[in-house]
Amino acid sequence: MKHFIFLTLVACSACLEAQTAVDKAWTILSTSAQDKSAEKRSKAVQALGVIFENPRAQSTAESALKDDKEEVRAAAAEALGQMHATGSAPLLKAAIKDPETSVVFAAANALFMIGDPASYEVYYAVLTGQRKSGDALVESQMKMLKDPKALTHLGFEAGMGFVPFGGVALTAVKMLKADNVSPVRAGAAIKLIGDPDPKAVEALSNATKDSHWLVQAAVINALAKRDDSSVLPVITALLDDENDVVRFNAAAAVIHLTK
Repeated sequence: MKHFIFLTLVACSACLEAQTAVDKAWTILSTSAQDKSAEKRSKAVQALGVIFENPRAQSTAESALKDDKEEVRAAAAEALGQMHATGSAPLLKAAIKDPETSVVFAAANALFMIGDPASYEVYYAVLTGQRKSGDALVESQMKMLKDPKALTHLGFEAGMGFVPFGGVALTAVKMLKADNVSPVRAGAAIKLIGDPDPKAVEALSNATKDSHWLVQAAVINALAKRDDSSVLPVITALLDDENDVVRFNAAAAVIHLTK
């Protein structure tokens, strides 16, 4: 009996210690999420992304979407995407209208991660320069095509890790120094792989004639992964392209789609 009581006390003690650790952890994150330093707030909020299915973590991140600093709002959107907070979709859709590019891209990427089709609106606009309605983007919106700091929120961690072209990624990283637009549009093309809207297919098909080889290669990759053989004529025309990457990707796409 004494042995049982001893084990029970040990177990309870361990539980209390674990609970104390959790309390301490929440104190650290909660306090830092409200720190006067925007850098500290953004770091704390971004860390919330690893906490899944936790109302408190989700609520904290949602509150940070209203922060007066763009880096904090962007971190909040990123965290909500990482924790797959589907219930935060309405707030993330509102964040797409944020005046700061980094927040727009972070919100779009978060919506993409939770499977909300609203993200495709942003990627379509990035690729084509127009909304799906056909209206051209206004000058303030076009700036997101030229904002280097927004690249990471489109999936370009460490420069270009997002575009799946093997060795091409290294070349693309070098391109970022001289051309901030093409890599972003290439990334947007890849994100449109799952967009069921026929306008996405049309936009991707038109972009095979883009003047930048990186965009062309990304578009070919996206069209191939959509498994739509109707685009074969468009891709076949690129088998004679002068650029090796475009030609090689076109060849692989033709083989993949000819089943």
